Formats: sequence, structure tokens, C-alpha cells
Amino acid sequence: MAAFTAKDIQTLRQMTGAGMMDCKGALTETDGDVEKAVLILREKGLAAVAKKAGRIAAEGMVFATVAENGAAGLIEVNSETDFVAKNEDFQKFVKDLVQVVINEAPADVEALFKCKYPGSEFTVEETLREKVLVIGENLKIRRFARFAEPFNVSYVHMGGKIGVLTHMEVDAAIIENPAVRELAYDVCMQAAAMRPICLSRSELDEETLNTERSVYLAQAKAEGKPDAVAEKMVAGRLNKYYSEVCLLDQAFFKDEAVTIQKLIEQKAKELGGSIKLTAFYRYEKGEGLAKREDNFADEVANMVKS
Repeated sequence: MAAFTAKDIQTLRQMTGAGMMDCKGALTETDGDVEKAVLILREKGLAAVAKKAGRIAAEGMVFATVAENGAAGLIEVNSETDFVAKNEDFQKFVKDLVQVVINEAPADVEALFKCKYPGSEFTVEETLREKVLVIGENLKIRRFARFAEPFNVSYVHMGGKIGVLTHMEVDAAIIENPAVRELAYDVCMQAAAMRPICLSRSELDEETLNTERSVYLAQAKAEGKPDAVAEKMVAGRLNKYYSEVCLLDQAFFKDEAVTIQKLIEQKAKELGGSIKLTAFYRYEKGEGLAKREDNFADEVANMVKS
């Protein structure tokens, strides 16, 4: 007769997130001792997680949200396949992590790992390991951002492909006006669609600008332009560069006759208060990461061999 019951298996599953057969095996091995079974599953889990750790994870999900107190968070968690990104358990995990970021304000991913996972006695790092085991893929918390003070607005595009946070300084007299939130939301959509790399020209480093200048100058001289004309061409092309990479310099996607800076100024004047866009974050899922190259035929062949 077994030294454990179906209820023990269920309890162990809830404690560890491991599969039913794994829980049954661990309880059999420990003669029904749940605590020892937990240790066995964790030891096996660490080994399994280590095996998956080297696998490419460039899919996944980006999520952004604003809490009731006005603080905001943005996070990217990567998985190996897009299929996992559609998994409800994975999506809940990502959304829970944003709440940890907002509430605990960790300094970096390592600090986030040490935070308690919501509704659990485990840390984020321990919970991540369990998710790797249950989901069966390598998962990585890549990056996150946080704004502590209002006024913040979030935008998530295509179910987690892109996430944006904007932070504005707004006069108290107009901060509750729905038009301010609509403006901030439009700016979020602008950042999502137009891929700015910085807020304003002042954030561009001199090395980057010097590289752009040298490229434009070489192009102008290759066209046989005199030095004076070449310099004017460089200035013009630099302005075009600013309008592409600086959010405040970009043409508004709903009305290209105005820049984002002008749009904000116009709205502030219309509402009779001050509005200043001070910061933003834009994350795109898997941006800059090497993608996994699957060969379906090879995968099927390997399955047949095994």
C-alpha cells in the first residue's frame, strides 16, 4: 500500500509546480515524506534548469502597466518559442513580475531575483526555475524599467511584442484632465510605431553625432559639392537624423505637420497648464537577440531516432 495519497500528490504539485508523475515518483522515493520529496524535486529541477539555460530564448513577452498609486513598470521576459508566449500561465508570470518591479523597486535583475514572488513563499528566482520546469523551455528575465512618480501612461502593442512607458511632469490643475492621458497615450503609440532611440538631441552622445557628420560629409563631397554647400547639406541631414531618432523631434503620426514637442506645447496651452515629457522606455520583444533557427525536418528525424 502506498505511503501517500492523491491529495499528497496534489499538495506537492502546488508546492513545487512539478508534473504529476514527477511528484508521484518523488513521493514513492521518499516513502510519502512530502518535505523530502520537495528537496528531491528541487535538486532534479536545478539540473533540468541548468540544461535548458544555454538554449536561445528570444521570443516571449513585453508588458507594461501603471499601478493605482501612479507608479509604472515595464518588463521583458524571454522564452524559446512564440507558442509559450501565448500560454496563460507564462503571461500571468510576466504580469506578476511587473507588480514586483513596481512595488519593490529592485535595482537590477539580480535584485529582482531575490524579491518575493506575489502570493508565494518563494523568491522570483525560485519561481522562475519552477516555470522553466513546468513550461519546459528556457525562460529569461531580460530587463525592466520603472517610474516611481506620476504622471505615467503605458501601452502594449500586439499582445506583448512592444511595450512603452511615458513619464510626464504635469501641472496639478490639469493632471486629471482626460486630454492629458490621451496625449500621453498618443506619445506611447508614437514611440511604439516610430522606434525613437532617445527623448531629445541632448541625449545623443558626441561620438554618435561625429560618426553621422563624417558619413554625411563624405556623401556630400562624393557628390562634388563645394565645402560651404557640403556643410549645409550635413546640417540638413543631421536635422533629418534628429527627426528620426529623437522622440521630441519626430513628426506626430496623426499629424505630420507638428512634432511631438509642438504637440505637447499646443496641448499644454490649450488646457492652460504645463506639460513636459521627461522620459520614456520602449522595449521590443527579442530586440537585438539572436533568434533560434529551427529545422523542422531535423527535429522530426531526431525524434524518430530517439
